[in-house]
Amino acid sequence: MKNLNHGGHASRRLVAALMAFAVLAMPVSALAQCQQVTAAPKNRYDIREDVQAGQQAAQEAERQLPILNDRDIESYINRIGQRLVSNIPSQFQHPEFRYTFRVVNARDINAFSLPGGPSYVNRGMIEAARNEGEMAGVMAHEISHAALRHATAQATETQKYQIGSVLGQIAGAVIGGPAGAVIGAGSQIGFGAGALKYSRKYETQADVLGAEIMARSGYDPRDLANMFRTIERQGGGSGAPEWMSSHPNPGNRYACIEQMARAFRVSPGEGYRNTGEFQNVQARLRSGGRAPSMEEIARGQQQGRQYPNDNRNPNDNRYPNDNNYPQQNDTYARGSRVTYPSTSYQTAGNNLFRASIPSNWRQLGGDQNSVTYAPEGAYGSQGITHGVMFGTDREQDTDLQRASQQYVNDLLQAQGNSYLRVQSGLQRATLAGRNAMRVTLSGRSPITGRVETVFIMTTMLRSGDLFYMAAVAPGEEWRTYQPAFDNVIRSLQINDNY
Repeated sequence: MKNLNHGGHASRRLVAALMAFAVLAMPVSALAQCQQVTAAPKNRYDIREDVQAGQQAAQEAERQLPILNDRDIESYINRIGQRLVSNIPSQFQHPEFRYTFRVVNARDINAFSLPGGPSYVNRGMIEAARNEGEMAGVMAHEISHAALRHATAQATETQKYQIGSVLGQIAGAVIGGPAGAVIGAGSQIGFGAGALKYSRKYETQADVLGAEIMARSGYDPRDLANMFRTIERQGGGSGAPEWMSSHPNPGNRYACIEQMARAFRVSPGEGYRNTGEFQNVQARLRSGGRAPSMEEIARGQQQGRQYPNDNRNPNDNRYPNDNNYPQQNDTYARGSRVTYPSTSYQTAGNNLFRASIPSNWRQLGGDQNSVTYAPEGAYGSQGITHGVMFGTDREQDTDLQRASQQYVNDLLQAQGNSYLRVQSGLQRATLAGRNAMRVTLSGRSPITGRVETVFIMTTMLRSGDLFYMAAVAPGEEWRTYQPAFDNVIRSLQINDNY
């Protein structure tokens, strides 16, 4: 890999000179069509208003769009995004901006970036890309719109809109189409799906700056042009793809990017292309079942459903229109993926304990002896398939190890748990600052038919009772749920001073 931003000041001056020479050597017609971006467009809004508008829009987007909560995939996308951000030219860097990158679990080929840095890439965009460079190209293009402050700049040009409605303009511009309908449904901030589209002038600027960011990051800008062609082809006979509706082709898009690729002298194969990690991410996504379309998500919103930070299928009638979650029953999500743990947490518990629980998990029960927290579709009269359980148990022995062993034995012999087997013997640990024991169980669940993992931690209370915490998830999903379980364990506080 050759990084154009590497090698010290002398190297950068040499690269800049080569770039300038290459641009000057272009035909005059090409220069007229595809100038380097030297300044952001005129903007009457304070940069803090970009940040505020983007943060509000991001909160609304993440409330109503199904964010893919996969730690490994999000970490991968974030690494690529931060690599691109670090190579934004200095004149377009804004210390106030905070660039973040999330994946939307929708199969449409789309991506958008909000003012101030929040960026979103649809699962369909990742799956459609032929290599990492094509995906990074779309991300660089979207980052460029944010870095050049195009949303508020275009609002500046459209004087008939007032600052009070700029958030609506921004959301309509960067989301648009069916996604705009999703966020518009039930929203009090008026996300209009056509109030503002990026002008062709701004599209050219984002193409040019995006190509430069790609080259600085070690990617071939030609991959950006190739991805745009893929997006256009995906439109088929149903009209322009969603991304094209808010990012119109300025007419010289491919020639411009090709010229810039030559100017930056990035040859094929020099940058990131078909990395093994990218292929692994694509395979992981494709094995996750069918993602809903934006139109399906929009229909679900219009019927009163919400899909906060999860992967629910909007066509699944297990989610009632009044958004009230069902009480404990037998409607397990057999054969489909249960909601991933939210990345936001809520404090929960009772007089004995407090812990941080994923905000999309519900409390079941609630007496002093037993409390359970589980996501929708993971609980019923037979128990839970995903989630955590807290409780106390009175054992004959007050020695922690012997009491813990007796508890595990009783658990395995209890009706409904006979399928579980001990995978690792009792081991010493720490829980809420106390001496504790831990053990891992595993077996094929009679509820789901899948092998599940149960991780148990125990500690003694002052009363002589045994306090336990049990985390449960299918074995193949354990890595996805483990960060949430770890957070619950780290946050646990026990108050038995009575």
